Amino acid sequence: MKVARFYAPGDVRLEEVPEPVPGPDEVKIRVRNCSTCGTDLKIYRNGHPNMTPPAIMGHEIAGEVVEVGTEVSGWSPGDRVQVIAAVPCGECRQCLRDRREICENQTSVGYQYAGGFAEYLVVPREVLKVGGLNRIPDGVGFDEASVAEPLACVINGQRLAGVGEGDVVVVIGAGPIGCLHVRVARAAGAATVVLVDLSPARLKLSADRVAPDAVIDASSQDVVEEVLALTGGQGADVVITAAASGAAQEQALRLAARGGRISFFGGLPKDRPTITVDSNLVHYRELTLVGANGSSPEDNRTALRLIASGEVPVADLITHRLPLDRLLEGFDIVADGTAIKVTIEP
Repeated sequence: MKVARFYAPGDVRLEEVPEPVPGPDEVKIRVRNCSTCGTDLKIYRNGHPNMTPPAIMGHEIAGEVVEVGTEVSGWSPGDRVQVIAAVPCGECRQCLRDRREICENQTSVGYQYAGGFAEYLVVPREVLKVGGLNRIPDGVGFDEASVAEPLACVINGQRLAGVGEGDVVVVIGAGPIGCLHVRVARAAGAATVVLVDLSPARLKLSADRVAPDAVIDASSQDVVEEVLALTGGQGADVVITAAASGAAQEQALRLAARGGRISFFGGLPKDRPTITVDSNLVHYRELTLVGANGSSPEDNRTALRLIASGEVPVADLITHRLPLDRLLEGFDIVADGTAIKVTIEP
C-alpha cells in the first residue's frame, strides 16, 4: 500500500509498504479521508519529539472497517468510522476526573501510532480501549467526518472558556480552526462573533464561508479600537486566540470585557513561549484565562453529532481534495494560506 512517512525535517517520502495486519484486539480500516492541519506542516518542517522516524503521519482520519480482530466486538466490515487523534490512558488521575484531554500518559495516532496518510490503518488497542473509534452518522461524508477531530478540539476549548448564550466572541485567526470557532460559538448561542486576521486574503476567504458578524483586518485596523467600537466600549465576553501568536495573546487581554474569558487556543513556538501579561487587567477586570490543549473521545462524538445535525457545517470549509501522492503539494497549500481545509483521499 502507499503511505507518507516522515524521516526528518523536510523529508517526507511517499512509499510502498506491506498492508498492516490487525491483531486480535485491533481493527483495520481503509482510510477514505485524512485531512491536514497546521500541526502536520510543523512536523514536516521541524519534526516532533513524540515521533520515531520513519513514521506514517496524519491524524484527522475517517474510513471504513475492512477487518476486525477476533477479540473485538461491536464492529463489522463496512462500518464507517472516525478515529480520535489524542489517546488517553483512561487510568491516570486526570482521566479518572473526566479530564481525558489532559491525560498524563497521552499518546497520539500519527505520532506514537501509525497515522492516516496511508491507504490502510490498524486502529490500535489503545484507541479501542477508550472508545476512540466512532461510528460516522448517516448523511455525514468521510471528508466531513475527518474534520471531527479539529472540531472536537474547538468544542473542548469553548467549553473551558464558557462560551454561551448572548456572548460577544472575538476569534483571532481566520484559519480552519478560527472558522470552526466561529461556527461553534454560533451554535452555542453567541450574540455577536467577530473574526480577526492579519491577512486580508485569508480573512475574506474564511469570512465568505462562515459569515461572522464583523471582520477586523489587523494589518490595517486597530483591533482594540474596533472591538470597543463594536461593543459600545464594553469589550468582548470571550476572546479566542486561534493563532500561534504571542502578540495576539497579549492583545486578547485588552479586548476582554469586565468578567471576560480568554482562551489561549493556539500554542506558541517552543523557542518563543513567553508573553507579557498586564496583571492589573486580569485583577481589576476579573478576567479568566484558560488554556486549551486537545480533546477527549467524547468531544469527538459530540463533533460528529454537531456535523450530522447541521449545527456546525464543515463541508464548505474543505477547499482542496488531493490524492495521497500530492500530499506535499497539500502542505504547500496549507503553508501559503490559500486554503481553509485540505483533505487527502488515499
